[in-house]
Amino acid sequence: MDTATPLASGAPVVVTGGASGLGRAVATRLDGLGGTVTVLDRRPSPDGLATEIVDLAEGRAAEDALARAAKNAGGLWAVVTCAGVDVPGRLDEVAAEDWERVIAVNLVGTAAVVRAALPYLVPARGRIVTVASTLGHRAVSDATAYCASKFGVVGFSRALTAELRDQVGVTMLTPGGMHTAFFDEREERYKPPADLRLADPGDVAEAVAFALTRPPGCEVRELVVTPPTESSWP
Repeated sequence: MDTATPLASGAPVVVTGGASGLGRAVATRLDGLGGTVTVLDRRPSPDGLATEIVDLAEGRAAEDALARAAKNAGGLWAVVTCAGVDVPGRLDEVAAEDWERVIAVNLVGTAAVVRAALPYLVPARGRIVTVASTLGHRAVSDATAYCASKFGVVGFSRALTAELRDQVGVTMLTPGGMHTAFFDEREERYKPPADLRLADPGDVAEAVAFALTRPPGCEVRELVVTPPTESSWP
């Protein structure tokens, strides 16, 4: 892998949701490539990485956490928005507070962090990686909140790409199902079957590393990474 990019020289990077799941895999991979990684999460990084404790459902708190991370790291070169939650169920069955929290974390939190990062990323000609989902391209029953949030991330990312053209590189990652704790607290009917093939989050993190290690003048705009048997793509 080509590491002749700012990452190899300790470029500051923020990873939201970096204490678990895909976020943790991304944070540790970018740390291994030489980046100065700060995690934004409700829990400290289990890998000892610098962490700003924050509930990303709170937009202003997310912005403040990003600003603190940038200040402590002496700047910012990239942001990767991995934080994501879901509460599956029919619209009339999911509590309004739970439904709205999915939107707040997945979409509003993503926008808040990116908004706060722009004053640092634009002068640095930095990079943004947003994390959508296969369910940001395909709608299914019992997932109105998650689909709405991830369809929003898709639209946000594509509009952001146009808005920041030749200023900040924007990559949208669309992952399929992964072996993480994402499904652990669901009702049994919403958990994947035990024999379902899911992707290793470490392998998906390599897609983020690939996007961030492209040399100047080469940007990866969108990536789809799924297990071979992914049913929600295409």
